[in-house]
Amino acid sequence: MGFIDVIKERAKKDIKTIVLPETGDRRTLEAAATILEEGIANIILIGNPDEIKKNAEGLDLTKANIVDPNSSEKLQSYIDLLVELRKSKGMTPEQAKELLTKDYLYYGVTMVKAGDADGMVAGAVNSTANVLRPSLQILKTKPGTKLVSAFFVIVVPNCEFGADGTFIFSDSGLVQNPNAEELAAIAGSSAKSFELLVEKEPIVAMLSHSTKGSAKHPDVDKVIEATKIAKELYPDIKLDGEYQLDAAIVPSVGASKAPGSDIAGKANVLIFPDLDAGNIGYKLAQRLAKAEAYGPITQGIAKPVNDLSRGCSAEDIVGVIAITAVQASANE
Repeated sequence: MGFIDVIKERAKKDIKTIVLPETGDRRTLEAAATILEEGIANIILIGNPDEIKKNAEGLDLTKANIVDPNSSEKLQSYIDLLVELRKSKGMTPEQAKELLTKDYLYYGVTMVKAGDADGMVAGAVNSTANVLRPSLQILKTKPGTKLVSAFFVIVVPNCEFGADGTFIFSDSGLVQNPNAEELAAIAGSSAKSFELLVEKEPIVAMLSHSTKGSAKHPDVDKVIEATKIAKELYPDIKLDGEYQLDAAIVPSVGASKAPGSDIAGKANVLIFPDLDAGNIGYKLAQRLAKAEAYGPITQGIAKPVNDLSRGCSAEDIVGVIAITAVQASANE
């Protein structure tokens, strides 16, 4: 089975409830129908039932739980919860009600916080900032996590590199220009995510345009420092750098450019020096190598909330929902 098929089977063994707030988007509804048909997760759809029915014409969503915030019996308890969580920021009951009934992202995240859903998936029509803002305000970061970051699971067909063509590309969706400490934290979180989702040992490469001092530049210095910090923080993780991409994943190049390394040429977790590189890298793999790209998957939030690329397909959304369910199982 391929990566996402394995993820789906794992999700089926511990059914979780995933909330989808973007019910005006046909792709989201198509994904919900597939998830329910295959028995991957329970689905909550947020919105007006009549509008959802209209948007879902031809789809079987009879097993979905449709929640209209304006008529929900839990609205008042959610208002009280949001006021309590945001009182230091001056949140009033009136403001909370406005957010919960007008912005379905806030309602979905509050459901997760209250334990009425195990995770949320959105981003087909909303920006990453809009998806993550309520997540960070309401759920906050996972204990022991320095920052929230985002990665893509990349599955390259007919590829002998990585874990049989499977990689994590990080950060490819959130942290714009991480400093050395942040880059090290991203590496640690990404290794854990790889182990959880791929179920193989993570081998982490800190990427640069330089391999072991072949170039001199402050950007290279940042990656060298991040590698040093990461090794100190995560001594049990196989991790090294700085590596150029070919030295990180191609065994012959790794042996030539970093002789004696047990990581060069074998990496399956690729840590990019900044968001520009990570975002460009995953889209190159997706569009030119015809790779499957699942994400951006967030790591570091107390409960799983995952973003989508606005160019995603319904099939992509199905994959991210399944991944979110597996993350929720591991979160217990």
